[in-house]
Amino acid sequence: MSMFSIQNLHAGYGAVSVLKGISLEINAGEVVAIIGANGAGKTTTLMAISGVVSLQSGHILFCDEPISGLPPHTIVEKGICHVPEGRHIFPSLTVLENLEMGAYLQKNSDQQKADLESVFERFPLLRSRANQRGGTLSGGEQQMLAIGRALMSRPKLLLLDEPSLGLAPLMVEKIFEMIQYISQQGTTILLVEQNAHAALGLADRGYVMETGKIVLSDQADRLLHHQAVQEAYLGGSFSD
Repeated sequence: MSMFSIQNLHAGYGAVSVLKGISLEINAGEVVAIIGANGAGKTTTLMAISGVVSLQSGHILFCDEPISGLPPHTIVEKGICHVPEGRHIFPSLTVLENLEMGAYLQKNSDQQKADLESVFERFPLLRSRANQRGGTLSGGEQQMLAIGRALMSRPKLLLLDEPSLGLAPLMVEKIFEMIQYISQQGTTILLVEQNAHAALGLADRGYVMETGKIVLSDQADRLLHHQAVQEAYLGGSFSD
């Protein structure tokens, strides 16, 4: 039984349809990757899940409950948290204040302190920068902060949009190590990435998107060596 599923989802911006009938599912504890070129619809998929983009038709189910059309804050309350492309931390707030913003739904102060300590254990650098303004951090450090802020909401499902974007190779490696660790601690992850090798090397399963449709799905290691995937990332294209 899947923890999360999308069924024949159509979504977009106003009259513009971006997602054209996609379906996917995620089992509890999995890391599932969505890969594809710019404009494929990957980010729109995550925004539709998190309630930022309006659905035109189709269904989204989470823990056997429909969440289609719910406002973003209700979706967070249900246990889905989205780390958007570009990180979008609060640059004028300190690292600590950014993390505390992630826990705004947590009313138990003792639990909030425990969650903060857990984030600091996972991201020791954030502890050392706790009183530094978020906007002064490097891109990789801001990505750590964005993920840490999301973890403060205690998500059951973590949506990660292009976590490696704009980062140096060494920092990309560190970020993916952290994502793997978060997964090993029991958080289910839906990962959107253009870096197919990194994403599929980490994921259990994967979906390939092109022009608003899912054109391939399989175990991640099989997709990584699939001829069509390799050709697409060398400038080729998929055929329906």
